[in-house]
Amino acid sequence: MTASIEKPLNLISASDTSNLRLKDILKTLPREVFVKNPRKAWTKVIVNVLLVAVGYWGIAVSPWFLLPLMWIFTGTGLTGFFVIGHDCGHRSFANRRWVNDLVGHLAFLPLIFPFHAWRHGHNYHHKHTNKIGEDNAWQPMTAEDYAAAPKALQIAYSLIFGRMWWIGSIAHWAKVHFMWWRFNGQQKQEQVRFSVLVVLIGAAIGFPILIATTGIWGFVKFWLMPWLVYHFWMSTFTIVHHTAPDISFKEPEEWDEAQAQLSGTVHCDYPRWVEFLCHDINVHVPHHLSTAIPWYNLRLAHSSLKENWQDHLYETEFSWSLMKRIADNCHLYDPAGGYQTLQEFNAKTK
Repeated sequence: MTASIEKPLNLISASDTSNLRLKDILKTLPREVFVKNPRKAWTKVIVNVLLVAVGYWGIAVSPWFLLPLMWIFTGTGLTGFFVIGHDCGHRSFANRRWVNDLVGHLAFLPLIFPFHAWRHGHNYHHKHTNKIGEDNAWQPMTAEDYAAAPKALQIAYSLIFGRMWWIGSIAHWAKVHFMWWRFNGQQKQEQVRFSVLVVLIGAAIGFPILIATTGIWGFVKFWLMPWLVYHFWMSTFTIVHHTAPDISFKEPEEWDEAQAQLSGTVHCDYPRWVEFLCHDINVHVPHHLSTAIPWYNLRLAHSSLKENWQDHLYETEFSWSLMKRIADNCHLYDPAGGYQTLQEFNAKTK
């Protein structure tokens, strides 16, 4: 089924994946989608670096009224850096682990994003997609949890799951990725601590140099504003990937892997320039079926899915009406009844 903004379809009833297994779906994909292509991977890295360099040059020479356009272009290019690091985290960039770790750290460094912290947390999301109490990527609260939360958390939640969704990635970045002692296992803690030190040392060196040479306005102009654009896309991509009024979250005992990855993952078409700069990461269903598929093979994999599993796919197109629909409706979640808005919750509790 192809979902539309105007006429949302009920995926829970229309997409019966109860008899499907993930491996059955994967068997229908062409074998070549799993094959790494070093030429494509490194060419895209070079292109991405050049485009971001052009963006920073544009920021340096543009008059003030063109700066917003250059910030958007450069910040979106930095999101492409994240996608490269994303594939490194899934080990789908290169065959050698040290290459993935090196490129991942370098790609994440301008974003001040600890690579191993994100890698471990994000891989957990893939194992528990749309599972209540387990999924760590934009999981909605239940009404009971929201009612029991402190007032400050309720306010923050209402903003991030509402019209200020675009700050969600910043909150997640600050809250989760620097506390290495909260990761389970000594090896994970050591890896995360290393990644945290890499970005903190990078910031301790890079930021003073930037401020000394360009001033506080230079820090805002060259780093902060593109970084905020990057987080806008990170927040937007993340919430759209698994959120719609008719996409279900399941209790662990009812959770089904095939349904979550195939029918609970959204394919969203963005403007072509965004897709190009962000390496097709929003062709997201095949990525959730197998993280071994590199970004340059996602469209081929999705074409195969459309041929074989069209009735199970959720496809939409990015627009402000889509974001309004998500921000205004997808607040609190009841496994038995679906989403409830905060307005509905407040009306019931008065």
